[in-house]
Amino acid sequence: MLIQAIELNKSYGRISAVCDLNFSIGPGEFVGLVGPNGAGKSTSIKMLSGQLFPSSGVALIDGVNTMESPNEARSKLGYVPEHPELYGYLTGREMLRFVQDIRGGDLDWALSLTGLGTDADRQIREYSQGMRRKTAIACALIARPSVIILDESLNGLDPRSVDRVMGALNEMRQDGAAILLSTHVLDTLEKIASRVLMIQDGRLVADAGVDALSDLKLRF
Repeated sequence: MLIQAIELNKSYGRISAVCDLNFSIGPGEFVGLVGPNGAGKSTSIKMLSGQLFPSSGVALIDGVNTMESPNEARSKLGYVPEHPELYGYLTGREMLRFVQDIRGGDLDWALSLTGLGTDADRQIREYSQGMRRKTAIACALIARPSVIILDESLNGLDPRSVDRVMGALNEMRQDGAAILLSTHVLDTLEKIASRVLMIQDGRLVADAGVDALSDLKLRF
């Protein structure tokens, strides 16, 4: 398995944000993570991506414990947070080249994924939120990692950009990547996801095929 949550828990004092979370995602799976606001989705993703240490339990990326070996786990991972931070005084092209120097990958492919065109040579501080998000996604995917985790990363993208990103993700899934996408855009999941996980009040309440989405919508 490429992504594993094993009895994951995260508490803040008396407040339990995530409770006994268990699931796994294998090669070639595209899994949607859904649930109402405040359900614990982002906390779960931060633990899986090594951004947040669990109170107990284990998060594994391609068999690597994110708490014990965070840098090794991140080397296998392409991750986009809900609010990505980029270097504002770099251009989009320079930002992607910087990531390429560290992780490898195809710069031209990543630039085409952004759809920025000549805007790739403008400084990121001049970008709209949508342009910044597309650049962040391209940075995460440039090295074509085996594990991809996206936290509400399609928010604010125009339909053509969503189609371009989803096309790239589907191609990587077919090559064996494991993808976890947290989103409220359920129509997107219906087109491409193989499974859907639903979290409520920090607990996993459903792990079902994508055909169960119509029923899960009623629980939001």
